[in-house]
Amino acid sequence: MTLTATSSNLIPADLQSAKIDSHRPLLIVDVDEVLALFMAGFQRFVERHGFEMRLTKFALFQNIYAKGEDNHIDMLVGKTLFDDFFMSGGKDMDPAPGAADALANLSNQAGIVILTNAPEHGRDERARWLKRHGMDYPLVINSGLKGPAAANLAARTQKASAFIDDLLPNLSSVAADAPQVKTFQMVADPRLRPLAPSDPDNHTRIDDWTLLHPALEQHFT
Repeated sequence: MTLTATSSNLIPADLQSAKIDSHRPLLIVDVDEVLALFMAGFQRFVERHGFEMRLTKFALFQNIYAKGEDNHIDMLVGKTLFDDFFMSGGKDMDPAPGAADALANLSNQAGIVILTNAPEHGRDERARWLKRHGMDYPLVINSGLKGPAAANLAARTQKASAFIDDLLPNLSSVAADAPQVKTFQMVADPRLRPLAPSDPDNHTRIDDWTLLHPALEQHFT
């Protein structure tokens, strides 16, 4: 779907309803591996279903194996597990250390919008998880690259904006579509950090909320 700021009928309802204060800075933040330890939670979920996870690459289904097998599961099996996880697996995820406190403090300085690529059928579970862990901010469910959605949100404030994600394609998409937005990469799970592609010349990489928090404060000042 093409998102434009001038054709409201093409803008998803989440983006239309997200309230942005034009006189405050704006933080746009991902959930998985930024606010939530997604991979660790998904690992617990798939293990309960008889699979095992071997973290050898920055990927999802390619790290999941039937027990004793040499080849990872196929995409269809992976998609079924993924969909089931978003329906009922929220309880398996822990929050990233320091995330809730950092957002609470930053909310005194900036508006916060959560931009996640969760599937639509997982909306309620994701919203409940965020509320349960003290991160009940406006939620935008996205599909595909996040540049168009981030550009739509950032265009509504006259102040500085920042975007946090773990995935390089999303960071590059935001940089292309909304070059005024400062991009930060974060990978919350220490096991995934050495596996994650990054581009430090274009996106500031900070994997710890105790360090990311002051960097964001400085950007918004």
